[in-house]
Amino acid sequence: MARKVPEINAGSMADISFLLLIFFLVTTTIESDKGITRRLPPIDESQEEVTTTIKERNILTVIINSSGDLLVNDEPMSIERLRETTTDFIDNGAGTGEDDCSYCRGKKDPKSSDNPQKALVSIQFDRQTKYEKYMAVQNEIMAAYNELRDRVSQGLYGEDFTQMNEDYTNSTDDKVKERLQDRIKKIRELYPLNISEAKPEEI
Repeated sequence: MARKVPEINAGSMADISFLLLIFFLVTTTIESDKGITRRLPPIDESQEEVTTTIKERNILTVIINSSGDLLVNDEPMSIERLRETTTDFIDNGAGTGEDDCSYCRGKKDPKSSDNPQKALVSIQFDRQTKYEKYMAVQNEIMAAYNELRDRVSQGLYGEDFTQMNEDYTNSTDDKVKERLQDRIKKIRELYPLNISEAKPEEI
């Protein structure tokens, strides 16, 4: 007489597997790459190409090599000093006559920038530069611009530029948005975001 082998009820196993799958999908954190929010101006094909000559003293050159070391205007520099150096360069205000900057509080060093409109931060990086180091440099430069914009905004309107920008984004009132838009535009004209990124090279 053959002995009957008892069957294992596997019906609930599928339910358990399905529940585990849902659990892992809900609790798992999926990392996403973060980029830089940068809106480029529209291309105006009606305008002729214009070649602009920039004085050397109006350019702050930031070089990042493959090891992540910084060279700012041919001098080695730590990432901790980059924000202050960038702020001093943009706000130097050494210009005279038409290039005079009445709201600049810099040292007016004749070897540095004339005014924020002419100050250009040029970033050059190696093909092997790590993304984290590149982003750290970008963050410090943007922080320098934000500090200067917040300062002049406090003087003109009694509130930070960054806060006005956030309020403009979140507001649904057209009158409020129109008022903030004019103020934001004014501050951006005083401290325009002049950043140039060169093509990656072997540094």
